[in-house]
Amino acid sequence: MRLIHNLISKRVKNLSPYLFVEISRKIAEKRAKGEAVISFAIGDPDIPTPSHIIDRLLQAAQDPANHRYPETDGLPELRQAIAEWYKRRFGVSLDADSEVLPLIGAKEGIAHIALCFIDPGDIALVPDPAYPVYSISTALAGGEPYYMPISEKNNFLPDLKAIPDDIWERAKLLWLSYPNNPTGAVAELDFFNRVVELAHKHDVAICHDGPYTEITYDGYQPVSFMQADGAKEVGVEFHSLSKSYNMTGWRIGMVVGNPIMVDALKRVKSNLDSGIPQAIQYAAIEALTGSQDCIHEHNAIYQRRRDLVIELLNSIGLEAKPPKAGLYIWAKVPQGYTSVDFATDLLETVGVAVTPGIGYGQNGEGYVRLSLTIPDASLVKGLSRLAEWRSLRARPRVKE
Repeated sequence: MRLIHNLISKRVKNLSPYLFVEISRKIAEKRAKGEAVISFAIGDPDIPTPSHIIDRLLQAAQDPANHRYPETDGLPELRQAIAEWYKRRFGVSLDADSEVLPLIGAKEGIAHIALCFIDPGDIALVPDPAYPVYSISTALAGGEPYYMPISEKNNFLPDLKAIPDDIWERAKLLWLSYPNNPTGAVAELDFFNRVVELAHKHDVAICHDGPYTEITYDGYQPVSFMQADGAKEVGVEFHSLSKSYNMTGWRIGMVVGNPIMVDALKRVKSNLDSGIPQAIQYAAIEALTGSQDCIHEHNAIYQRRRDLVIELLNSIGLEAKPPKAGLYIWAKVPQGYTSVDFATDLLETVGVAVTPGIGYGQNGEGYVRLSLTIPDASLVKGLSRLAEWRSLRARPRVKE
């Protein structure tokens, strides 16, 4: 028999390790050696899921009806709750039966929708830097990511008019994400309106990933892609309860918008998964329809953290601007470092983990991402270590 290694598919052999798995592995190795590591690397909220949501989950878990297989398209009550939330939050009307689909976390839907549109040789337009799953799912479907550079000089918005005509002709999907991960940039409605116009012109479907719209600062209110004129004619938006309600571990999100795209994803999902556990769906209903005070309370915590991190980074020479929304700080690395070199140096010298920008694409080089999802005590200690790193690097070297 051939070695099992030789039986592995090319698509898996060509697949790079997922960025955050590698970061977690390195942190675990150091902790296994007894070294204390403070991690700003992964955007996993440290604040617990609000108690009223957990109470509903516990109640639903006691009902034997929720112990059986759920339906792929979710409870009608959940789809209705999602539609009502979009109407209340963004003024967007959605048909709960045809334009809303619950997901096992937004990541699951983002990964699967490539299978709905991408055939071998097709192109997906992907920002660079960006959440890695956009390009990975494209490659797994046999397609080719075409990277659209985003940078500070254009406010981290892609120059869609710079895309060559032959690329537009082969493109099936256009990925966007605002408030943006990893840069923290935001987009306004006029940008999304231009995106819809280009989607019509070039016959491209839009996938907007918007899980950070509820994490906001200084009174800013992000818009939804679905608010753009004609958005439902050309695209969908992915959203999640993970960041808004600190429910990352419960794995629940949604996709809304174009009914043909929603139906295609539902067909793929019905063949690949068995839906979201119903007790978790009832918890999601409570999150969407219950008190929203927790959103404001959590944002106050994140804003305080944001301000502390921004002040410290700029004081030690890492240029960073305060984001209007999202959970991340996008900071320039000091001169003379690559993003990996700098992240490695921090981890080795002061036990602080950050995410190198190159992990999000070639245009992420020169930056690192810091997450605000770190307990206050650890955050203060981590900032103290960053200041210590600066002090160590500022010391003149002793001649031997």
